[in-house]
Amino acid sequence: MSRKVIAFDLDGTLADSKSPLSDEMAEVLNQLLEVYQVCVISGGRFEQFQKQLLDNLKADPTKLERLHLMPTCGTKYFVYNLAHAKWDQVYAEDFTEDEKKEIITALNEGVDELGYKEKKVYGDTVEDRGSQITFSALGQDIVDELGMEGVEIKEAWDPDGAKKLKLRDYVAAKLPDFEVRSGGATSIDITKPGIDKAYGMEKLMELLHISKDEILFFGDRLQEGGNDYPVKAMGIDSLEVSHWQQTALALRAILAVV
Repeated sequence: MSRKVIAFDLDGTLADSKSPLSDEMAEVLNQLLEVYQVCVISGGRFEQFQKQLLDNLKADPTKLERLHLMPTCGTKYFVYNLAHAKWDQVYAEDFTEDEKKEIITALNEGVDELGYKEKKVYGDTVEDRGSQITFSALGQDIVDELGMEGVEIKEAWDPDGAKKLKLRDYVAAKLPDFEVRSGGATSIDITKPGIDKAYGMEKLMELLHISKDEILFFGDRLQEGGNDYPVKAMGIDSLEVSHWQQTALALRAILAVV
């Protein structure tokens, strides 16, 4: 069966962590949008998608109708409204205020218990994204403030993923009624139960009337416990990459045979 949708994680897959899309990747994605529906599903808020993905994509508005944005690990979904030149929210699986308080308390307890509280952070370490609560060990703004140095510091904080796994396991035990997953290089993402990237893909299939055999997914966290893993576990063909250059190379190969 031929592919109809190419789907991607964002950080580590289409761009460096919290960094803008490169000109090379923007060019490849523009070419991809000519022949495929494209979905980007990642842990960041819509505003992060705007800054990191859309601002440098520079796609023709008619192409944007083929682009599907799923911020906060698929707990929200946006499509482009060509007539009004804006992004419309299709759904949002938001937390209640009591749920947010419970999650933030568990995160703070885990950070203190495991000794992960850093002396120097850049911005908030716990961010309320409405439908997702995210802990970032070094702060949300480290890349904005330090650029590539910030990316390197993030990658060095937990190179083998052991710290995130310990924190994920601690918080998951405290929050059995929620979904707790390892996120980016220094982050933990928490959503409502069953609301993860697999949920986002199910919604996409339902709205586009396609099967999972018609989707190809690229991600850098496909190991069990990673926030890309649910897509692989549901049976969608998935390719694991370690940086955006690998993704660009694979996409050029795909485009060469279209």
